Amino acid sequence: MSKFTMFGKLTAHPGQREELLSVLLEASRNLEHMEGCHHYIINESVDDPDAIWITELWRDAEAHANSLKDEEVLAVIQRARPLIAAIEPVRLRPVGGKGLDV
Repeated sequence: MSKFTMFGKLTAHPGQREELLSVLLEASRNLEHMEGCHHYIINESVDDPDAIWITELWRDAEAHANSLKDEEVLAVIQRARPLIAAIEPVRLRPVGGKGLDV
């Protein structure tokens, strides 16, 4: 299986989570027709008022890398950057499970 998964924990600066969520939700709409993007899910932490988790599933790592060259994606990243205190990416390779037959 060549699929690529990324989990990312973004920690917003205190009091900035809602604004960061808004920017990320805009990013998700931009990815609706992005080649190779199967899932881009934004989650807010129940236990941490500043944490946001993003779950991404891509056709492969190359499709993910190509998305980071897209002008709209780059513009959203630039808008989000000042709101983010920390980023913890986790790159994974899925091996099976329900929902991976996309």
